[in-house]
Parts: sequence; structure tokens; C-alpha cells
Amino acid sequence: MPLSSLSLRPPLALPPTSNRHHHHHHSPPPVSHPHPRPLALRGSIHLARPPRAGAADMAAAAAASSSPSTLLEYMGRAGTPADLAVLVAHIQSACKSIAALAASPENADLSRAKAAGSGADAMAAGRDAPKPLDELSNEILLSSLQSSGKVAVVASEENDLPVWMCDDGPYVVVTDPLDGSRNIEVSIPTGTIFGVYKRLVELDHLPVEERAQLNSLQSGTRMVAAGYVLYSSATIFCISFGSGTHGFTLDRSTGEFILTHPSMHIPPRGQIYSVNDARYFDWPEGLRKYIDTIRQGKGQHPKKYSARYVCSLVADFHRTLIYGGVAMNPRDHLRLVYEANPLSFLAEQAGGRGSDGKDRILSIQPVKLHQRLPLFLGSMEDMLELESYGDVQQKVNPGYEV
Repeated sequence: MPLSSLSLRPPLALPPTSNRHHHHHHSPPPVSHPHPRPLALRGSIHLARPPRAGAADMAAAAAASSSPSTLLEYMGRAGTPADLAVLVAHIQSACKSIAALAASPENADLSRAKAAGSGADAMAAGRDAPKPLDELSNEILLSSLQSSGKVAVVASEENDLPVWMCDDGPYVVVTDPLDGSRNIEVSIPTGTIFGVYKRLVELDHLPVEERAQLNSLQSGTRMVAAGYVLYSSATIFCISFGSGTHGFTLDRSTGEFILTHPSMHIPPRGQIYSVNDARYFDWPEGLRKYIDTIRQGKGQHPKKYSARYVCSLVADFHRTLIYGGVAMNPRDHLRLVYEANPLSFLAEQAGGRGSDGKDRILSIQPVKLHQRLPLFLGSMEDMLELESYGDVQQKVNPGYEV
């Protein structure tokens, strides 16, 4: 179906979600910065007697040069375009607030509660049924993006349609503001996923509804940046601007994301697979055969594989990025625009691969905002071996409740 023929309603106005009357939840506790210490002195030694002025200057310079970069410093040194750097700075600010919200004593009540309104509308649009915690995270992120002044349109998992923000904003953002929120009640990691495109100026003459939709349905090959933030024992911000994947960890004493994983490279092959094994008997023959083979150590890698599955997309992908192997959901469940595309971009920038079991994710042209598909992410050799089995996409989908 041609994109221009899609029936569209006007995009939602800010604030974009339905729990606006919960004013007492709109200000999550900020990250505390009781005594921020100068970045240049991180890791320095306190001397019993101050050195001479010349030596002190040299020591400070050495400490500054050896200190890991903050995210903002990294973008400056890497030559990130100024508008994009401002945009990412606003994303990181929002994610600090979401991290505080995810760790708040109130999050259990929010994760158990139902969102205002019916989840039926969300399901009809192809979205997951929303929870107040999802909606609050969405409001935090969209508010920050609008404040940046750099975003034309945002397509979020929490909104049926894209939200138009600014006619001259140079960028388009696609996002899942809080993936895995159902896990928060039991303290399992969650995450934020986002991708960034340039606004298609050639569409500026179109009506705003059509312009918003088409800007949001760009192919993953046009992405200029992508990232995720993992909310776990540490808060980790992984991002790529198209020249490698880099990880930053939140230093809670300063409130800064510090470069801890420069130039991440997924191992060519791992020894871990990540999938919900309980669905084994609904899998196609090719996928069952692949899993049986690697579990027995009879695949291209002679060692037996182990299973690790969190059921939190960002957490499972982060582990795979570090240790290698393959993470997957073989049924039409994960969203192409704001989950599969950004994570596949990061995987490729780290030397891995993202596919739907047959085709490269980034080459798939989205036709719907909440379009679902199977997703396989991981080490290049593991991915190619998996795809060689052919029949790995699950077509049986009885409608699982958990």
C-alpha cells in the first residue's frame, strides 16, 4: 500500500499521553549531586603537602588528559554536529530522570496500575497496552525533545501517531521510551531505545499529518544516530553516530555519563543464545534444529551453547553486545521502527548483524509506524549460521499472555 494512501488523524499534541491529570507523578526525583567533583581531578591523589605551582599545573593537566570523557565531551571531540549534540544532550537529561523514576519506591505501584483509558485502542494500533510508568517516561522524553528545539517529529511506542513538534527542527526521533516496564515490579532491568534521522526537507510542502508519518517511516539505512539506555545495577548509555558503538556509564556522584566502553566490538562468535525456550514447540523446524544443534555443541562452533534470557530487550541485547552470541524473538512481535532499526544499527556499528531471520533489518522499508517483525541480533558468525537454517521465523502465534 502506498504510504501516501494511509488514513491519518492529526498528530497528538503535547503533552502526548493520557495520564496528564496525575500531576503528583510528573516530577520524578532528580539525580542527586551533593558534592560534584571536578572532572579533571577524578582519580587524583591528595598530597600531604601541596606541590609547587608548576608541578600542580602539570599534575592537573595530566589528570585531565587521562580522565575518561563525558558524553558531552566525547561528542565535542568527535565533531558531532552541534544540533545533533544538543539533541543527544536533551535525551541524556531525560534518561537520567527516567533512571531515577525506575529506581523510585513509587515505580512498583506505577507498574501494577493500568493507564488511564482503554488498552484496546493501543492494541488496535499495534502498540502494547500502556501503563502509567510507560506514559510518564514518554512525557519526560517528549518534553525534553521539544525543549531541545532540534526535533521536527517524534514517533513513540506510546503514541498511535507521530507527534509533530517544530517545522524547522532538523531531526526526527523514533523511540520506545521504557522497554520492559512490566519487569520493574520485580526489579528486572528496563531500557530506553531511540533512533535519529534527518528531517526530509523535500516533504516540507506536504500536509503536516502526511509529513509526520513519512518522516517517521524512513529506512534504517538513513539513520544518523541510535542508542539505548539500560536501567540496571548501573545506568548505561550506548550510542553510535555511525562510526562505532560507544558505552557511557552514569556516575551518580557527578550526574555525568562517563565513557566506559569505547569502540565496543561484539565478538565474531559467542557461546550464548537468548530466546524464550518455552515457545519451542511453536517454533518452525529450522529454528528448533538450530537450537538443538548448538546446545549439543554440534554446530559450526564445537562448544555447547548456554541459554541466557531476561525477557527485557535492552538487557538481552546489551549482554549479547558484550559477550557475543545471538538474541532473538522469532515471532512477529518487536517493532521495526523504534526497536529493531536502532538496535540493528548499533549491532552493525559494533561488527554484528541484525535481521528478521532472512533479510537485513536496516534494508527493510517500514510501511506502518507500529509494524512488527521477528528480530535476531548478534555476532556475525552466529547470525549467518542461524540464517543458514532457513526456516527460523515463527508463524504460529497463539497469543501468549506472558
